[in-house]
Amino acid sequence: MQDLHYFPGHMKKTQRAIEESIKKVDAVCEILDARIPLSSRNPDIDALTAGKPRLIVLNHTDQADSERTKLWAAYFRSCGCAVLETAAKSGAGIKGFQPAVRALLADKLRRYEEKGQAGRTIRVMVVGIPNVGKSTFINRVAGKTRAKAENRPGVTRSNQWVNVGGGLELLDTPGILWPKFEDQQAALRLAFIGAIRDEVMDLEELACYLMEFLAQNYPACLEERYKITPEAGESGYDLLLRAGRKRGFLISGGEVDTERMAKILMDEFRGGKLGRFTLELPGAAEEHHEAEAGD
Repeated sequence: MQDLHYFPGHMKKTQRAIEESIKKVDAVCEILDARIPLSSRNPDIDALTAGKPRLIVLNHTDQADSERTKLWAAYFRSCGCAVLETAAKSGAGIKGFQPAVRALLADKLRRYEEKGQAGRTIRVMVVGIPNVGKSTFINRVAGKTRAKAENRPGVTRSNQWVNVGGGLELLDTPGILWPKFEDQQAALRLAFIGAIRDEVMDLEELACYLMEFLAQNYPACLEERYKITPEAGESGYDLLLRAGRKRGFLISGGEVDTERMAKILMDEFRGGKLGRFTLELPGAAEEHHEAEAGD
């Protein structure tokens, strides 16, 4: 696969908007995908929001391995961040957001009270890459549809303030990636969950990579969902062919419609129909930071 580069013009604009707005907020809420907590972190966010208390929200926990989610939560707490686990689509964990923000800002709120400013509005910037569920999360917190949400990246295009009640306002920001993916495995994981538009990808090639990953790490899900047992050294394309044949996706001449099978595979993986997966572990984050420190 050729190196992935995906940085639409509006993302540069978003960087500038974050830099301009960061002084107006009390804290930053960073939404990550619990399936790929490291790969779904924009490395530029730390610099853009430096100095602000951070709440990490591990979203899509209903699609992630629960034991691995616990490991990631412990990892981010060890980095000095508050952590909240949610599944915004169903609303799981959302009620814990306001208490988590108030606990994170307890010292500042105490100072407000001492100055006679109890009840002063708290402002929190919500950041994250495309398709981690930011807008759905905000709508759940607000209890109404205020932030536009769709199951595809790049929908939110400008900063928007959302009053969620309880003296709390959220600044919804467009999802931003970074100009170049140094780690192409991370880029693949982002593409797997749909954080990179399928239109800029070769979907069949992406599906082949996913098939290989599942065969090596979660072979049981392929057996259960597609009735195929991966063989040692079998290519992703061969697995895609076998799955397509099992599903009866045939075209003229009896050939397998691999394009259709690729789309089905990606849709079912992203929809949680193949099971619950976490595609990376905290050890990779530590290695990543060590590598950065050595640069």
